[in-house]
Amino acid sequence: MICCFDIGGSFIRYGASAGAAGEVVEVGRIATPRADFTAFASALEGAIADLGAGPEAAVSIALAGGIDRRSGIARVANIPAIDGRRPEAELSARLGRPVRVTNDADCFALAEALGGAGRGHGVVFGVILGSGVGGGLVIDGRLHAGHGGISGEWGHGPIVDPGAGGLTDRLPRVVCGCGHEGCLDPVGSARGLERIHALLSGESLQSEAIVGRWEEGDAAAAETVAVFVENIARALCVITNTIGASIVPVGGGLAGAPGLIAEIDRRVRALVMADYAEPLVVPGRHAKDGGLVGAALAAEAMEAAA
Repeated sequence: MICCFDIGGSFIRYGASAGAAGEVVEVGRIATPRADFTAFASALEGAIADLGAGPEAAVSIALAGGIDRRSGIARVANIPAIDGRRPEAELSARLGRPVRVTNDADCFALAEALGGAGRGHGVVFGVILGSGVGGGLVIDGRLHAGHGGISGEWGHGPIVDPGAGGLTDRLPRVVCGCGHEGCLDPVGSARGLERIHALLSGESLQSEAIVGRWEEGDAAAAETVAVFVENIARALCVITNTIGASIVPVGGGLAGAPGLIAEIDRRVRALVMADYAEPLVVPGRHAKDGGLVGAALAAEAMEAAA
């Protein structure tokens, strides 16, 4: 049995592996204790007890943040309780059982590669378009961790063209939370879609409303979506040309807008060098449960390699 957790800034979802590879039964969710490590660890203890886990059960966590595999230190901007700590070592000591922590986007990519839209593909780049922009890379069924545990983080790095390929001259450069100016994360996420719309139209709308208006033919929303799609497609074009991905499953809140994902796919396939007869950028099959499923798969892979 593996106790699986999907930990975000607001909620901790938890469940247990059901025996077959990547199958997880979700049991419940609890509020994330964001500020206090003792309360955070106690919340996990309570969930483990709720799962009825014996002392031999390991813990696998999908975390909305990064962990440096060299030092074990986690960087989690929205959960100060574990930011800067070594969660695998500290939680293992507290819980009395092995603990594995994996980035949540990596978990999503692994879930898609092994049992989702990417099954049967050699190179899968799973992307998150939600409150932020994230990603994970799976090659031949194995998660590519990268130097220092960093891989698939296409939301960061000064690559955005403020003019969106000539579509507008009204977007200023935005400083990202990582400290760089010109990252995709502030303009390619759901919050980014809202930011672009506010800057171009002067109207404050949630991402769902913007997409809805775009689907209805609203001109202002169409301009917003065109700029949004162009920024994402240009970044995905470079990544696809570099790694040779044959499928790009999408998770996060915007994965629930199939028309928007299809528009991103259309633009990406127009820009990349390779010929893709079938859709490349597609909604993920594990857009809602990729964290839990991927956490189980990450733990199973670790056990197999031991």
